[in-house]
Amino acid sequence: MGVNPFLGVVYHWLGGLSSASCYVPFRGIKRWSWETYWLVQGIFSWILVPLLLASLLVPNLFPILHAAPRSSLYYSYFWGCMWGIGGLTCGLSIRYLGFALGYPLVIGLCTVFGTLMPPIFSGEIHAILHQTSGQTILAGIGVCVLGIFFSGLAGRAKENELTKEQKQESVEEFHYGKGIAVSILSGVMSACFAYGLASGKPIAEIAKVQLLEHHGADLWQNLPVLVVVLWGGFTTNFIWCLILLARNRSAAQLIGIPSSAPTPADDEHPVSGHVRLKSDVMLMNYSMAALAGILWYFQFFFYSMGETRMGKYDFSSWTLHMASIIIFATIWGFALKEWRGTSFRARGLVTVGLILLIASTIVVGYGNYIKANESPVQLGRITPPSSQH
Repeated sequence: MGVNPFLGVVYHWLGGLSSASCYVPFRGIKRWSWETYWLVQGIFSWILVPLLLASLLVPNLFPILHAAPRSSLYYSYFWGCMWGIGGLTCGLSIRYLGFALGYPLVIGLCTVFGTLMPPIFSGEIHAILHQTSGQTILAGIGVCVLGIFFSGLAGRAKENELTKEQKQESVEEFHYGKGIAVSILSGVMSACFAYGLASGKPIAEIAKVQLLEHHGADLWQNLPVLVVVLWGGFTTNFIWCLILLARNRSAAQLIGIPSSAPTPADDEHPVSGHVRLKSDVMLMNYSMAALAGILWYFQFFFYSMGETRMGKYDFSSWTLHMASIIIFATIWGFALKEWRGTSFRARGLVTVGLILLIASTIVVGYGNYIKANESPVQLGRITPPSSQH
């Protein structure tokens, strides 16, 4: 299957749904500190699942990585490390602001930086600005940013209308100032993932050859790139989690020893001088953290599929991904009653934002469709008759 922008949009929607859903399982975790469950989910999302799926779906995964240019491996890993800072602070932004307000702030900055910087550095931006397809895609990006702006206005209105007690009913650790600062840092650094994917294109090209030889399809060509970028992301998050585990003395939570005073979730009888969490609580904690990690990875599993179907201007995949995340995060915000008690104005603003975001994915998809169907004359390259056969 070749270029199919509208199928690519569907893949990106699936990725957005996975991303927006990955924080929900954390609500089922009891008596674990943030660094404990973040590390467990990270082992699944950044190490185990990427390696497993890439090994199953891409022939000769490790020979591909061995054959890849060292510069491509290095920069993919480096930008993954930089993205890791944005990834871990994104979790903190949700912790302090909730889905409804935290995501738009993070994703807004991430969208602009992650979408436009790769084509600017590659020199593609000139062609994009002077072709109908590129102009349509840029218009779609503008609509996406406008949708994010309305989502942010809605979140701000919500923050102004609710009492502190109401905010903490849905977001227990709500803190506006701290959340804003963390969200800005997260948004800028999270865009580095797009740079990592762009740096990994030589790896994807090698994988594409292997896939076409074995399966006749290139849908999974970006999975090896994800392995390298996510190694970088894991490195940053692993180091930070180790620091917090040592500082907060929370490492014992991994074997069921809580750091705080006993609750009904603990066993009644101490073991080796320590109160331990019940086995069913521990099973639930590990299961929910693993589920969160798997859902997190699937956002980029579907992203990698969608990118292969967008065509020449695949940089627009980042906008589609970000828009899809906010669409489904907003829906989750309603489902989790984060907008309960807000005014008609606040709910109207978030609805407008949602409509604009959905519209942006359609416009961007259409721009890629135009690009895929442009003739050589439209592209400014008249093909000589002798080369048409």
